[in-house]
Amino acid sequence: MSNQLTEWQEQNKFLVARGIDESTWGALCSSIYPGANPDSIVMAIDYCKARKLDIMLKPVHLVPMSIKAAGSDKYEMRDVPMPGVGLYRIQASRSGDYAGSDEPEFGPLITQEFTGQDYNKKEIKKTFTYPEWCKYTVYKLIGDRVVGFSAKEYWLENYATQSKYSEMPNAMWAKRIYGQLAKCTEAQALRKAWPEIGQEPTAEEMEGKHYIERDITPAKSEPKAIQALPAYSQDQVNDNANKWANAIQAGKATPESIINMISSKYTVSEEIANQIENLTQEVSA
Repeated sequence: MSNQLTEWQEQNKFLVARGIDESTWGALCSSIYPGANPDSIVMAIDYCKARKLDIMLKPVHLVPMSIKAAGSDKYEMRDVPMPGVGLYRIQASRSGDYAGSDEPEFGPLITQEFTGQDYNKKEIKKTFTYPEWCKYTVYKLIGDRVVGFSAKEYWLENYATQSKYSEMPNAMWAKRIYGQLAKCTEAQALRKAWPEIGQEPTAEEMEGKHYIERDITPAKSEPKAIQALPAYSQDQVNDNANKWANAIQAGKATPESIINMISSKYTVSEEIANQIENLTQEVSA
């Protein structure tokens, strides 16, 4: 048994280096991200590790999307990493000023006929009933006040179709007419209350979307060399520590948002990241 374990570790050094053992890898491939490309799962592992998230909770989703190549009419499927609304909830909770939310409110029901195609590409029509809109309110503690942030999203502007040749809702949006819209609206409300968590659409918002027209080839045929980001130094931390501590105390930033900001231009070591996270304790003290 130990020989088999050693052999697996030898063949998967890239996973061992990330703290992933054989049973965890098996769960990720068969249960958490079934059907996903193994390289994409590794990408999700790195995404979660950089943000100190438990990948087994699936805070990031791998959404298969058809991507159009530059200068071509051809599309190819790619696994695109996207945060789930659960990740936004985690980040709001980690901020320390999340004060809960209201139950989603829904607008009047609308019954509408949609047109699509069957498997023989013959036109078919079907009637669906859906709520016109959803309103979701989250609450944030700002100083000694609890402030509400509301978002209102319309079903027709969010639902996903069965295909790019159909206007009918796909299986998920037809089955969860209220639930899917509520998740999309909640994500928008969380982004409004905590803009530092990012503005990227969630997997729930992009679920079932069939294509993104995006150039995936470089302007020149020669691949560009990837340059490593410079390391963020201790001197830079010392110069900015007081400013960061004041921003955290004022509720204008979090250690995580500061680390994400620095990581866009520098490599942040674990030691530096720990120092920034400990600013919260210094502020509390």
